[in-house]
Amino acid sequence: MGASAVVAASGVTKVYRLDGVEVRALDGVDLVVERGDSLAIMGPSGSGKSTLLGLLGGLDRPTTGSLAFQGRDVATLSDDELAQVRNQVVGFVFQSFQLLPRTPAVGNVGLPLVYRGLGRAERRRLAVQALESVGLGHRLGHRPSQLSGGEQQRVAIARALVTEPAMLLADEPTGNLDSRSGEEVLELLARLHDERGVAVVVVTHDPGVAERFGRVVVVRDGRLAPEEEVARSAATGRYGPLGTLGRSQPQPPAPDGGPGREQAGPQVAAPDEKTRAQREASG
Repeated sequence: MGASAVVAASGVTKVYRLDGVEVRALDGVDLVVERGDSLAIMGPSGSGKSTLLGLLGGLDRPTTGSLAFQGRDVATLSDDELAQVRNQVVGFVFQSFQLLPRTPAVGNVGLPLVYRGLGRAERRRLAVQALESVGLGHRLGHRPSQLSGGEQQRVAIARALVTEPAMLLADEPTGNLDSRSGEEVLELLARLHDERGVAVVVVTHDPGVAERFGRVVVVRDGRLAPEEEVARSAATGRYGPLGTLGRSQPQPPAPDGGPGREQAGPQVAAPDEKTRAQREASG
């Protein structure tokens, strides 16, 4: 593992046992995300890509294999330590935005900073900077219902950036947007990658989105497709489930607290902690 690795997975498996049935969602995955990487993860529904994203984001632990964030193996970390690493290293962007509906943009963006124990004035200062960086300095006091879909996603990106993470993980970030807003979000991610050197990892079904990233990996039946197969798929534009990926086994629903859930938000917290954080963010 190189010193520049943000997250490294080696021989990772993830097995769910539901009603006595064992389903192997991931099966021996090796993947390294370096600082400054630009990576798209593709695969048909049920292939395991959302499970992989959850592991890369520290939302879950592998059943077997090694998963390390900046050299720290998650097997050696307590749940609290893993949450701290997640808050420091990873910024999340979800398809459905996951913004607090009654909280203005500046409060939503400052939410992850509550978990760092920063005071209200410092949280606001950093949140304003993050919103300005995504072109929303004029929308500080607007609630999500007062923003367009594209603006809501930019607020979500600002929230992911406010902690200055080493890596942004985006799960279908353009999936709920019209083509124009989706294009603006992709251009913003590219600019942030270039200007800040942050690694950007995107899960997408769209080959047109994937081709804009420097590297593409394809998940099929819980495994990464061989590089030569990915190259052939790229050449023919057949990344999707009707192309060379074949048919994937169905995946089980993630258990409560599991990976790949849009409801997870920017920082997974216990209910009482989340309530306190929401109150702080709204204040």
